[in-house]
Amino acid sequence: MGDLISLVVPFYNEAATIQRFADAILPVLDAVPDTAWEIVCVDDGSTDGTLLKLVALAQADTRFRVLEFSRNFGKEAALTAGIDAARGAAVIPIDADLQDPPALIADMVAAWRKGAEVVLARRTDRTTDGMLKRKTAAWFYQLHNKLSKTHIPENVGDFRLMDRIVVDALKQLPERQRFMKGLFAWVGFRTVTLDYTRAARAAGESKFSGFALWNFALEGFTSFSTVPLKIWTYMGILSAAFTILYAVYMIIRTVVFGNEVPGYASLFVAVLFFGSAQLISIGLLGEYIGRIYMETKQRPTYLIRKTYGALNGAQRLSGDGGS
Repeated sequence: MGDLISLVVPFYNEAATIQRFADAILPVLDAVPDTAWEIVCVDDGSTDGTLLKLVALAQADTRFRVLEFSRNFGKEAALTAGIDAARGAAVIPIDADLQDPPALIADMVAAWRKGAEVVLARRTDRTTDGMLKRKTAAWFYQLHNKLSKTHIPENVGDFRLMDRIVVDALKQLPERQRFMKGLFAWVGFRTVTLDYTRAARAAGESKFSGFALWNFALEGFTSFSTVPLKIWTYMGILSAAFTILYAVYMIIRTVVFGNEVPGYASLFVAVLFFGSAQLISIGLLGEYIGRIYMETKQRPTYLIRKTYGALNGAQRLSGDGGS
């Protein structure tokens, strides 16, 4: 039959896209020679008919396997669960919205068989995304890669192929607050890149709001860099130096011109500025301390309620559900 390759597909309220996804993906998989496939679908606590449709697919096609979360844990947890459950010699995470072209999978497998351990899919055209989203994404990549020693490839999402050696390395990373793009980049390995044009969503709408994307970016910065903490240290040193210089200036001015009573405008601005700076720095410290707090709890990244598949039907799982 050939190599077993696993597709990992997170689903959250994607009932409208499931059949379109299956119709698009299955012919592509069938066309790849000397390959057996499993499709690990992770239902991330959907509240629509997503789970029922996924179970129906698993009953109709033995290549589908469904993991049902006990609640919504988020996309990073869903990716982690799918990668943990994948049994293939290579693993390909892909979104169900078909913005990442299934047709590229054959090229990924070909590059992998030539020796690549990671095959990245890079978006060369993102005109289907809004202008604001494209700009903010570009700013995020540029700023993250300046602040962090772990560089994330620009315009590369979760869609990629990873050899089993890469998957096993990812499964050794124990953190609970998971920023998968950063973890993918951190492990390294021999990498090639394939370019593609990003399509529009097949149906439905993105589950990431502007606020969620902001939090996601903040997660990326705090997961792989302590430079923001160092920046506030340097700002404190600079502000202290300016304060000393201003104090010397005031002493000289008082000695030369006498003791004038200055207006309150400059004092008001200074208090507001330094008060705001202190609040921002305390908030930044809180982000890092919060990450430490969550990690020390050692709660599982996800919990699986049931798995569905042709080999074992519906099965309730025990245990913590992941690292």
